[in-house]
Amino acid sequence: MLRTAILIALGAFTFGLGSNALSIAQSTSNFEKRNFNYNEWTKGKFSEVVTVTNPGKFIFLAGIGPEREGDGKIVHEGNFMEQCRYAYMKIKKLLDAQAATMNDVVRIMTYTTDVRFFQDALKCRAEAFGSAPIPASTFLVVSQLAWPNMAIEVDVTAMLAK
Repeated sequence: MLRTAILIALGAFTFGLGSNALSIAQSTSNFEKRNFNYNEWTKGKFSEVVTVTNPGKFIFLAGIGPEREGDGKIVHEGNFMEQCRYAYMKIKKLLDAQAATMNDVVRIMTYTTDVRFFQDALKCRAEAFGSAPIPASTFLVVSQLAWPNMAIEVDVTAMLAK
């Protein structure tokens, strides 16, 4: 009985060391994020594919919109571009709190309440990303967002090496 207990303990200890060695090997792998465009018309508009090899940290920002920091009141009612700029200002601030930038964003989903905002949304997004690559992106038109008078909401996924 004692011999069985010792063998089980030794096996568990060995398994633990093996698992730890695997974790160490994975953490020393090189992080890589790459953006791809296979069709000419997509270049500068969005990345058709973003690949991430050996990510260390996933960052998910959920539904960032024109809710004012502090009290949640909707700002810039009736002005899509200012609501969009405000949302991206908050996105940059939240990414910064996680030691990330727009360069680390791999996917965004933009929700609006009117398809006529499409071109303005592209312009606003381009302003926000500057020289950073435009990530894989989806644009959706919905009947209403979380709060009345919201015209835009953006979900963001970013990845860091550590």
